[in-house]
Amino acid sequence: MNVKGENLHTAERRRALLELLCLRRYDTCEHLADDLNVSYDTIQRDIAVLMCTYPIETMRGHGGGVRVADGFYLHRTFESLTTQQRDVLKKVSASLGDNDRAVLDSILAKFAP
Repeated sequence: MNVKGENLHTAERRRALLELLCLRRYDTCEHLADDLNVSYDTIQRDIAVLMCTYPIETMRGHGGGVRVADGFYLHRTFESLTTQQRDVLKKVSASLGDNDRAVLDSILAKFAP
């Protein structure tokens, strides 16, 4: 994944960084800075901010880098679905019985912001 970080606002860049970390589980600041096309210092600042909210840790020295805690993954939100995907889910929901519809609605509510 090669994302052009200089074209992203700070929040978007941090979200892209978090997504990269969750996908890779571990990486170096140098590699992340290169992928997002920003400076090493920018990546370090972004990681410091993300560490306040997400289970991210840094390691120093040989083999050091940034990693995401085992078991942590970002959940995709309902808004990240395509229009076609949302339409299909609405059609499926309409055809379900009350109990199944309630379960589907609870799943969607969990992943919707």
